[in-house]
Amino acid sequence: MHGHQAGHHESAGTPAREIDPVCGMTVDPKQAAGRAEHAGRSYFFCSEGCRKKFVAEPSAYLDEHGEAKPRAMAGHEASGGPVVLTTIGLPGSGDAAAAVTVAPPAASGGKVLYTCPMDPQIIRDRPGPCPICGMALEPMTPTLEEDTSELDDMTRRFRASLALTLPLLALAMGEMVPAVRGLIPAGASAWIQLALATPVVLWGGWPFFARGWASLVNRHFNMFTLIALGTGTAYAYSVLATLFPGLIPDSFRGHGGAVPVYFEAAATIVTLVLLGQMLELRARGRTSGAIRALLGLAPKTARVIRGDGTESDVPLGDVKVGDRLRVRPGERVPVDGVVLEGRGGVDESMVTGESLPVEKVAGMSLIGGTVNGTGGLVMRAEKVGGETMLARIVQLVGQAQRSRAPIQRLADVASSYFVPAVVAVALATFAAWATLGPEPRLAHALLASVAVLIIACPCALGLATPMSIMVGIGRGAQEGILIKDAEALEVLGKVDTVVVDKTGTLTEGKPALVTVEAISDQDESDLLRLAAGLERASEHPLADAVVKGAEARGLVPAEAGSFESRTGLGVVGTAGGRKVAIGNAALMRALGVEPGSLEARAESLRGDGQTVVLVAIDGRAAGLLGIADPIKATTPEAVSLLHGEGLRVVMLTGDAEATARAVARTLGLDEVRANVLPDRKAEVIRDMQAQGRKVAMAGDGVNDAPALAQADAGIAMGTGTDVAMESAGVTLVKGDLRGIVRAIRLSRATLGNIRQNLMFAFLYNILGVPIAAGLLYPFTGLLLSPMLASAAMTMSSLCVVTNALRLRRAEL
Repeated sequence: MHGHQAGHHESAGTPAREIDPVCGMTVDPKQAAGRAEHAGRSYFFCSEGCRKKFVAEPSAYLDEHGEAKPRAMAGHEASGGPVVLTTIGLPGSGDAAAAVTVAPPAASGGKVLYTCPMDPQIIRDRPGPCPICGMALEPMTPTLEEDTSELDDMTRRFRASLALTLPLLALAMGEMVPAVRGLIPAGASAWIQLALATPVVLWGGWPFFARGWASLVNRHFNMFTLIALGTGTAYAYSVLATLFPGLIPDSFRGHGGAVPVYFEAAATIVTLVLLGQMLELRARGRTSGAIRALLGLAPKTARVIRGDGTESDVPLGDVKVGDRLRVRPGERVPVDGVVLEGRGGVDESMVTGESLPVEKVAGMSLIGGTVNGTGGLVMRAEKVGGETMLARIVQLVGQAQRSRAPIQRLADVASSYFVPAVVAVALATFAAWATLGPEPRLAHALLASVAVLIIACPCALGLATPMSIMVGIGRGAQEGILIKDAEALEVLGKVDTVVVDKTGTLTEGKPALVTVEAISDQDESDLLRLAAGLERASEHPLADAVVKGAEARGLVPAEAGSFESRTGLGVVGTAGGRKVAIGNAALMRALGVEPGSLEARAESLRGDGQTVVLVAIDGRAAGLLGIADPIKATTPEAVSLLHGEGLRVVMLTGDAEATARAVARTLGLDEVRANVLPDRKAEVIRDMQAQGRKVAMAGDGVNDAPALAQADAGIAMGTGTDVAMESAGVTLVKGDLRGIVRAIRLSRATLGNIRQNLMFAFLYNILGVPIAAGLLYPFTGLLLSPMLASAAMTMSSLCVVTNALRLRRAEL
């Protein structure tokens, strides 16, 4: 829908979201489960059920202006800040399932907002667990300081729990050792175990019980649902058996009539889960290290030159657009801007990857965070705060790491059905052991059902995709590949056709003098010196190329006298005291100059994509100049690498056919589409997609933006326009096409990593649940204890995290 809506979640750095008019849930249009048109407007839905209800009776959900009727209740959290209660339905249900408290950005009062990587519709003004999946919320705005509060809390709980669990385990295991059995009476042992286990379960495991309860209230079952049920059942039974042993039936008693307790199982499970959470939080902290490293590149202060000439250091946040700043040798450039005075070599490797400093003189641009070398510079601030390139890179990387890939839906749907299924299996396991198992039947039934709940915990399934995405996008940022969202990262790996613009993408994007030829009795240097002298009076881009070409060859352009421009023909005048004419064959003939063999040579060079002008001196043909947009030095290698990856490379350009084909021949491209107007580029992309191709489009100009948005994967050159970068899912900071190859390899490596994680998580649960239920007991006598189930569950999560971190060393 268009326009402002109540509860509409939009903030800087987050994509626009829409409101499902049926249930009131915030929906990402790109990931909406349904869409419908009504009265010329588009509406998006969280599920097919909501869409069907809307289509049947739109007026029931829209007001007279076509806006969604308010379905959110105004409320206040403990902090007094306003909240929105958004109903969130179970996947595929279409019915409102439960109310989840979400603080909208407007309620934040300028504070940092937090969201869930798994459920981005959750936005709150303070950290804490996600009410849907239980994962820790992450800040939407990256900061230089790492928030370790949750990690510190989990570490404290783990260390205290471990200190109490070790003696608890020794006490419980001691009863199995004949040499020490009986040293502590069974009744006293149970009371000591109760004293040791209670702080571990009730304090150490409190976050898990809180999240498990929230999952039940919200009807969004997750890993903490199973942890809370499993440990809670084992602990509650053991407390009852210790306090009121007479209530325990004989079928629960062991040899000698002793009542078994499982405090050590409950405490060990909590301790192992705390260990898993602590290691996961540490791993997630490492994945955001790239962002903090980028933020650390910005200096804390800037030296401002005031109107009266005085200078002072001010905090970076106080710098305004238009301020004059001094950058001394060895200092970092504070903000984006342009050089006003001075000359110096600036290390731009953090943006371009090039180790050699770039010489900067007046009029050239500067990027905040880059390092000034030897010379002092005076600059004018043009982009400050969140508008600088460094800030935008940080924002893009942070936003991308929080986004969800389409493949994540597989894990989401599986989890939504998996947890209720596991609870059903646990109940069936209890019933089967209680009726068919060996004595003590109820004790065995309790152990087996708790083991099923613990080993089936889907934490590995929940981590499989987000961990790989976060590490992959961070790895891309280190390579100068900025990936806007997880979907772009996933789609890249499926691309089979790469469409590239010519100017600025395959080529440098600036005309350059590439050919100077003189007839036999004419000196080439003299020819170019005189031509540059005359062209210096012209404002034509080709004239500028001639002048710069002469200067690059160490020639000083001759002093120009008279100058006349003749439309459609060329220019005539005097330079260095001699008559000079530069233009096409028609101009030559109009001046009575016979081009001779130069005309045939010019035609040959035009076939190679050059723009050729003839030069006459003192009324005689003297030679010719060839001007072209040179192919980037890295482009041939990039095209070869793309072909090596099995990709089809197509040029799509608005340039003339002859020029385009000359470039295509040189590079060995598979197809050329020339004379394509900007509004037709997106149409050409659509035609390719209709043929079943997965298309990536690489471009750098405003005219490429529609095609970049239309492509399955849009790739913008970092050297291009802001509009192109906003329209693309991927930005190559360096503007080097070889980055496309690295991006595609990164995508394929990340997708492969995700598939490995999902396969392991599914396989682990498929094998683990039957074993925990006692499937092997009739054949081997093996019954998996809750402690071993908890250890296996923790190890599965560690395997997923470790596998994801391998992407940091992936060869690109």
